[in-house]
Amino acid sequence: MELWQKLVAQSKDEKSIRKALSKFKLSEKELASIIRVASLYPMRVNPYYLSLIKKKGDPVWKQCIPDEKELHDQEGLPDPLEEEHQSPVPGLVHRYPDRVLFLVSNQCSMYCRFCTRKRRVGHPDMEIPTQQIMKGIEYIKHHKEVRDVIISGGDPLMLTDEKLEFILKNLRAIKHVEIIRIGTRMPCALPQRITKKLCKMLKKYHPLYINTHFNHPQEITPESMKACQMLADAGIPLGNQSVLLKGVNDDPKVMKELVQKLLLMRVKPYYIYQADLVKGTNHFRTDVSKGLEIIHSLRGFTTGMAVPHYVIDAPGGGGKIPLLPKYYLGEKKDRNGKRKILLRNYEGKLYEYPLP
Repeated sequence: MELWQKLVAQSKDEKSIRKALSKFKLSEKELASIIRVASLYPMRVNPYYLSLIKKKGDPVWKQCIPDEKELHDQEGLPDPLEEEHQSPVPGLVHRYPDRVLFLVSNQCSMYCRFCTRKRRVGHPDMEIPTQQIMKGIEYIKHHKEVRDVIISGGDPLMLTDEKLEFILKNLRAIKHVEIIRIGTRMPCALPQRITKKLCKMLKKYHPLYINTHFNHPQEITPESMKACQMLADAGIPLGNQSVLLKGVNDDPKVMKELVQKLLLMRVKPYYIYQADLVKGTNHFRTDVSKGLEIIHSLRGFTTGMAVPHYVIDAPGGGGKIPLLPKYYLGEKKDRNGKRKILLRNYEGKLYEYPLP
């Protein structure tokens, strides 16, 4: 058993969390609340991620420790993005014309309390069998319009190297599949999963991209930096997809520190997602104006490479819709009838740009 597998095996759930959280001096009522929530929405916190918590209620705590508010959400939906309706075969979502989302695991090394797939991740009766994975591969084989496959879950790096390579090898054998992407939180949540052996294997299947998921600077550690360095040294371009979370990273200063530190790890800030309308997560949602404020605080005030796209994944399966502060203010004509557009820069100053 590899180190990362031992750490997953040592993860804390609702049955073992009492001892793990003893240093935070929780009341019996607080512990009972955690256990009650975890009986509906599974809990898993591996020892590494648990060690990142500095105090009760901090940004790491909020992401991994169950909260009573999860049980009182009357607005959310189990599947707000309607992935199940856009799934031609189980475990595969075909929303966009030339790419598919391929779900190969329902397990993670740490269960995020804001998970988009809260309805299925971590539930033992929803584990994904090899037969289902093969049906997904067959679908991709027979749909030549698919040039980009995003392998996700759960976390696909919960699979062994051998099983993950089996999937990659089969996908790379399909001529019309040009790009393979892996979505994983392992560099952040359990960086010990990123081994020399894994990187050597992944290197065989270029062009291969990895999108990871850091939400707060507290998650950036020597271990996570080493994991990202190993992946980058294997020639794998890295992107980061954050979720805007109330009380975690809904602060321009926090987000600026995060994106700048990501670039130092050779990870390109890719997306900031507005939190999805997932049942049990409403307490994480912010106003959209907060996301726009954060983008405005980054654009022009730090390197352009550090500025991610702020998007809403539209309810009902509409896909990602980008949101921007208002830099384009409209079109006008001068006294000679010459058309111009009016622009606002990052400092709020107005400029005109003449049209041809």
